Amino acid sequence: MEEIMLPVVTSPAEMAAQAERWRKAGETIALVPTMGCLHEGHASLIRRARQKAGKVVVSIFVNPIQFGPNEDYASYPRDLKGDTALAAAEGADLIFAPEASALYGPDFQTTISVAKLTAGLCGASRPGHFNGVTTVVALLFHLVKPHLAVFGAKDYQQAAVIRRMNTDLFFGIEIDVAPIVREPSGLALSSRNSYLSPQERAEATVLFQSLRLAEGLVQAGERNAGKITAAMRGLIDGVASSSIDYIAIVDPDSLAPVEEIDREVQVLLAVRIGTTRLIDNGRIGR
Repeated sequence: MEEIMLPVVTSPAEMAAQAERWRKAGETIALVPTMGCLHEGHASLIRRARQKAGKVVVSIFVNPIQFGPNEDYASYPRDLKGDTALAAAEGADLIFAPEASALYGPDFQTTISVAKLTAGLCGASRPGHFNGVTTVVALLFHLVKPHLAVFGAKDYQQAAVIRRMNTDLFFGIEIDVAPIVREPSGLALSSRNSYLSPQERAEATVLFQSLRLAEGLVQAGERNAGKITAAMRGLIDGVASSSIDYIAIVDPDSLAPVEEIDREVQVLLAVRIGTTRLIDNGRIGR
């Protein structure tokens, strides 16, 4: 099979110029923002974008300003060659892979903050993380000029934050959030799964098992959020390698905590398996 050659653009100015040419030609542009190390979850986002737009840009950028000082920026998995091949196979038109120095000049001083939605959950345990996310996504929106941007639902809080920024700053971009893609075991696909040992990968399925437990409790009539999170905590604590960052049951839009489940709610959790921090979520109360 002939290998598909996919353009890789590293210059922000060149990216913006190409996007402008497409727009003038009447093309609809979709953006799939990623940090690389692409897997089937990302592939599903590219396919979704391909169905909705004439041109698909996949950005690959490990964003330094969304990592804390003790996080895994330096060791985050990178594979531009493999990522380019996967994106090409799924129908992308261009890879935008800038260097950090190209996006953030030596005197870069501007960040974007979405206040309320970032106060808890991952925002509480990773201070400054979402300011980094919103800033880089705003830069990508400005340079790629997309009509549509596709994100994954695994990063549920991130998607809510991006939606809010898009609305508040009048970007006018359609934000499409695609369903979580899981391994047969239920483990949500993540680039950080590559950090897990075979034993830890098996143990990490407890995140999905805890979501299924929550769903089962609601179906059985339990409506107290505290009792449900306590049951989830008990299940996860049974895995020796686990360390819970948070388990929360929240309103799907505002992310405000919910005490009594009288409508659809979102269950969010972040758990370390060994040294690897994983997140997952699910909707219950339907």
